[in-house]
Amino acid sequence: MNSTALENGITKEDGRYALPATTIIDLPDGYRPSDDDGEEYMSPKHLAYFRKKLKKWRDDLIEESRQTMDNLREEVRDVGDEAERATRETENSLELRTRDRYRKLISKIDKALRRIEEGRYGFCEETDEEIGLERLDARPIATLTLDAQERREHLQKQMGD
Repeated sequence: MNSTALENGITKEDGRYALPATTIIDLPDGYRPSDDDGEEYMSPKHLAYFRKKLKKWRDDLIEESRQTMDNLREEVRDVGDEAERATRETENSLELRTRDRYRKLISKIDKALRRIEEGRYGFCEETDEEIGLERLDARPIATLTLDAQERREHLQKQMGD
């Protein structure tokens, strides 16, 4: 393994950058990584962009979960007739399922943030190829290239049939 220590704790191992959580990189307003920006794939600026995007998404999910829990706590349980209570229970169940979905998403976001710190972000877990900036911008928790994802879904479909 070929490892190089750069400034601010950033390391480059086997051609891949790792961005420690403590390293802050100021990005220009409106910065978005693109294949045309002249930077190498998953440069420190690219990693800082995705880290910022992931952290914002995580914070938003946590805030929404907090609001859901506050709403459930504030709700008066013994109001109305049986039909109204049944409607409320359905709504509560839906809110709890949504909260569970958020919890799973937050876990995936945390894993993506760790991959940024470890120098593995942006590369396919199966093929080790570049996932691609557009795909990551649309789905920053992606761990597979589009081809690998399609192969996995196809296999899952075959196993399910």
